[in-house]
Amino acid sequence: MRYEFADCVLDVDRHVLLRSGETVPIEPQVFDLLELLAESPGKLVVRDEIIERVWNGRFVSDSTISARIAAARRAVGDDGKSQRIIRTIVRRGLQMAVEVSCENTLTPREHRKTQHLKYAQGTNGQAIAYTKSGEGPPVVRVGSIAYDLEAEWRLPSERAYINAMEEKFTLLRYNKRHQTNWGDPRHVDYDGVTEDILAVSQTAGFDRFAIVAEFGGLFSALRFAVKYPERVSRLVIVGGWAEGRNHRDGVEGPDSIRNLIVEGWQDPGSGYAVGSLLSYFPEGPLETVREIVGELQTLYSVEEKLYQRDSGNTASVLHLLPQVQCPTLILHARNSAVHPLSEAHKLAAGIPGASLAILETANHIPLPGNSVYDTYMQSLIEFLEAPDEN
Repeated sequence: MRYEFADCVLDVDRHVLLRSGETVPIEPQVFDLLELLAESPGKLVVRDEIIERVWNGRFVSDSTISARIAAARRAVGDDGKSQRIIRTIVRRGLQMAVEVSCENTLTPREHRKTQHLKYAQGTNGQAIAYTKSGEGPPVVRVGSIAYDLEAEWRLPSERAYINAMEEKFTLLRYNKRHQTNWGDPRHVDYDGVTEDILAVSQTAGFDRFAIVAEFGGLFSALRFAVKYPERVSRLVIVGGWAEGRNHRDGVEGPDSIRNLIVEGWQDPGSGYAVGSLLSYFPEGPLETVREIVGELQTLYSVEEKLYQRDSGNTASVLHLLPQVQCPTLILHARNSAVHPLSEAHKLAAGIPGASLAILETANHIPLPGNSVYDTYMQSLIEFLEAPDEN
């Protein structure tokens, strides 16, 4: 769906706002507010409707609502004084004050409001939830900021990614296996989670497919690509690292992210918890980071978060890199403070024929609302759309 008003285009499919032909970076909640207003130009949109749509009915302060309205006005070239595009109806709500034309670029399939979960049988006997959506070449997503299907569906930042990928590909996502036993993080057994990729892809009917590995999903994705080269057509590594913090030269002192987890992960919405994730996303948007933290604190205990952190710090995949046979793209932030660009150079140098695309951001992986987000998605999609060399 595309909405055109004033000198703006709100492209819902691509989750992009254009003004005078130029992309305007905005936070997901600001985008949702603009979409809500553009859907019914001239209609009064009351406060409760705004909260339900933009904040999923959660409690939110008046100051937060006012800040998002102000940001929406700035994004479309409006302001609170003139209100020529977004009009405030005092003590009632908001109104889109200009004409809006819309173009429906989606099929009914893409207007879905729910995701449908299916289940595969994992190697350890656990049922693995997965979902397959979209049409096009098959792509398996391994790892994400949440690595949980329901959390990804609730997060606007994740939904923007999912919607964009569904337009071009048949996207397969799945839940990571549930762990109850926490062993030595220096000796993680990745064989089981690697076989989970095989179980889910076979159940979904995928024979040969591309893999997009994010964060720690790299470790199982690389092992799968090495063990089953005939099944992997292309590999994208987003925000990956060849060697964890404990293996890197010149890294001294305590792990500040680990300390933040210890101090405050158990307290919902605490500054410590938000600070641990801002280490990955210093450019925000802050509200998006807070939403992600809220979901992660529900999903993962302090023990689980520390295990994830420690296993990542002690991991190394250098021995696997020369064995990867498929075309590979490394996407990495130039100014990531968590896993520096030097780690991406190691990955690209170690994998035969791999290419590295450097993203001009400090966010470890770009989020909707970042100026580089469109570049990130374009690079990802263009690589995945290339013909299978086999």
